[in-house]
Amino acid sequence: MYKLRVISGLFLVFMLSSVLHAQTNSLDAASFASKIKQTPNAQVVDVRSSGEFTQGHIANAKNNDIRSSDFQQNTSKLDKNKPVFVYCLSGGRSAYAMNILSSMGFKEVYNMKGGMLSWRAANMPETTDNSVQKPVVKEMTFAQYQALINSDKLVLIDFYADWCVPCQKMKPFLDEISKEMKGKVEVVRIDADANKSLAKVLKIDALPVLKLYKGKKLVWSYKEFISKDALLKRMKMYL
Repeated sequence: MYKLRVISGLFLVFMLSSVLHAQTNSLDAASFASKIKQTPNAQVVDVRSSGEFTQGHIANAKNNDIRSSDFQQNTSKLDKNKPVFVYCLSGGRSAYAMNILSSMGFKEVYNMKGGMLSWRAANMPETTDNSVQKPVVKEMTFAQYQALINSDKLVLIDFYADWCVPCQKMKPFLDEISKEMKGKVEVVRIDADANKSLAKVLKIDALPVLKLYKGKKLVWSYKEFISKDALLKRMKMYL
């Protein structure tokens, strides 16, 4: 029992130190860019999926998907004594990656708060991987978005991404709401990754994000996961 308590205590200390490390080394987009510029041969790691990476990333960044089975194996190839800069789309996956790198013995790890969403909102430069052929995706314009919300029905916009776990959990009941409330509510899901410019204009800095419109006017906005019951309760206030 005593040994179990000691082990539990050591684990708690490890987790606490990891969290404190994450808080200390989380930088906003401008500070993140400045720190990279000040670091010779900076090790910049994009922990998003390869599909997200090819759509636009920070110059000289290497792609290492946090969800891949060989993430740690690829990470071990980096120099533990030199700073590592990690980022994703909104900051969640990279914060997790930062803690993994810290536990692996990396001396200095920096995470970009808000990820590429905040990077783009700050008008920072990005590049694409031209070595990978990908289909051209036509983004929704702001004018098209305004036309979309100009309806006599309630319009519920769901900004999501394929990698976003809360988004995946919400999709089934959003589809149900679309069918159950047909004629009263129009549900529209917009891929934030495929519509970067629109996400930037609307200041989408996290996912998922719900926006409810009535008569083209935004009457409610919500960030992060919400249950079906809670969402229905909110929507019925405007019917």
